Amino acid sequence: MKRTVAIGRQNFAAVREGNFFYIDKTNFIKEWWEGGDECTLITRPRRFGKTLNMSMMEHFFSVDYQGREDLFEGLSVWSEEKYRQLQGTYPVLFLSFARVKETTYEKCYHKINEIIRNLYIKYSFLLDSDKLMEVEKEFINRMLDIDIGREEDLSSSLYQLCSFLERYYGKKVIILLDEYDTPMQEAYVEGYWEEIVSFIRSLFNSTFKTNPHLERGLMTGITRVSKESIFSDLNHLKVVTTTSEKYATCFGFTQEEVFGALEEYGLSEEKEKVKKWYDGFIFGKTADIYNPWSIINFLDTKQYEPYWANTSSNELINTLLRGGNKKIKTSFEVLLEGKSIHCPIEEQVVYGALGDNEEAIWSLLVAAGYLKILSYEKAEDLKGEREPKYEVTLTNFEVKRMFSSMVRRWFYQAEAEYSDFLMALLQGDVDAMNEYMNRISLEMFSYFDTGKKAYGSDPERFYHGFVLGLLVELKDRYLITSNRESGFGRYDIVMEPKKEELPAIIIEFKVFNKRKEKDLEETVAAALAQIEEKQYEKELIIRGIAKERIKKYGFAFLGKEVLIGEG
Repeated sequence: MKRTVAIGRQNFAAVREGNFFYIDKTNFIKEWWEGGDECTLITRPRRFGKTLNMSMMEHFFSVDYQGREDLFEGLSVWSEEKYRQLQGTYPVLFLSFARVKETTYEKCYHKINEIIRNLYIKYSFLLDSDKLMEVEKEFINRMLDIDIGREEDLSSSLYQLCSFLERYYGKKVIILLDEYDTPMQEAYVEGYWEEIVSFIRSLFNSTFKTNPHLERGLMTGITRVSKESIFSDLNHLKVVTTTSEKYATCFGFTQEEVFGALEEYGLSEEKEKVKKWYDGFIFGKTADIYNPWSIINFLDTKQYEPYWANTSSNELINTLLRGGNKKIKTSFEVLLEGKSIHCPIEEQVVYGALGDNEEAIWSLLVAAGYLKILSYEKAEDLKGEREPKYEVTLTNFEVKRMFSSMVRRWFYQAEAEYSDFLMALLQGDVDAMNEYMNRISLEMFSYFDTGKKAYGSDPERFYHGFVLGLLVELKDRYLITSNRESGFGRYDIVMEPKKEELPAIIIEFKVFNKRKEKDLEETVAAALAQIEEKQYEKELIIRGIAKERIKKYGFAFLGKEVLIGEG
């Protein structure tokens, strides 16, 4: 009988007791335990089974689940006697920062305080133990106080709880921390990065570095936050990222596992299409890894949708791409076209370096699973290059759909005007183009201004975002490129029609230069002159498009004011 497909189940006991669909990942228990690392950080994209695996670890090791062999019978870990003896023999602290998505440092601190206080509530029976001193019981009572406690208490709270539990059970403690980096991501977006880093560094140092009561620690997250930020004192930390061989098949589904699931549910004929949509993740040298969330949802609905890409918030990614400079956006255009780019990647994500730092942005996209590494060229193999280069591309069709939706959302607040502009552009109605483009500019200019520069001197963030909008909205009708070599110079946008009834379009953007032009009309004229002088139409004519089918437009910008002229 087919197992029930249950969506969103992250509690291991609930999955096993309900006989819900589950792919055995208990080999992770053996691999991690035999690795012997005192403190491990594993990074994987979101919705890759991190929380379910951490719940599995809790149910296996924790004394709270001693004797629950029913949860593991029939699974890989239960085949060895030494692991059957190990189950349920350690005190375990399991906590998650997944809910810490606050807008201010004070709220973030309060939420972490609440999460740790809940642990103290769970172990409040320690107050009745004769193994603790009165001063230690006073500490527990302070942690149980509903008001926000002292920062020095909270920083050492997990250390102290480990000490209490070791004395109570006579064994050192295992700590499982899920989604450790969520507070840092939210802090960067909301602007309190420096404050949270200082606190988290102190918390982690006392919990994982200077803690003699710790048996082992295991953390999971999406990114490897730079060592300088929060891990400066954790020299013993074993870091396992998506490029590591270790635990390569412990998170996510392998192709064999996915195809087996499709056969179980009578969907064998869907294998190739499922592969196109959801395959593409690479961990270490292991390719053909699938996101579990998408596969489980597909098994449930039998419909192809961007399930993984549509879960949770992509606000950090959205902010970085929307506000990225010209080079970032033009590289993103290449990725949306299904091609690859070459860029340096640093596995440590330095949040303080995000913004216009391409390396940091592409590194974050790789860590988060939106980009996959196709190839790697070592620094010593490069001529004159100081940094190794990676070839990366969008992970799969699902991710491409997600990014297309993200670009569309950039223009939601001017959706009607944007649609009307596109229609006017295709019809060659310059008056209407001017009217709608000025409305769009008025509403949207500042929305793209997430960098440090003001748009009076740097309008490229807006109009390269505008190019991405054209690329997404007109991809079925046009092949759109921007800032590529053509003739004797460079153009901003060339739109090559896929159907004969549509015109080819060349658009040149220029910013008003008061030293060279007296008004926007002269700026438009300069833009149109550049189209002719640089022979931007040459490439289109070579491709067989008649000259009379080529429309040429100059866009002149002065702040939020736009003037469009036809050549």
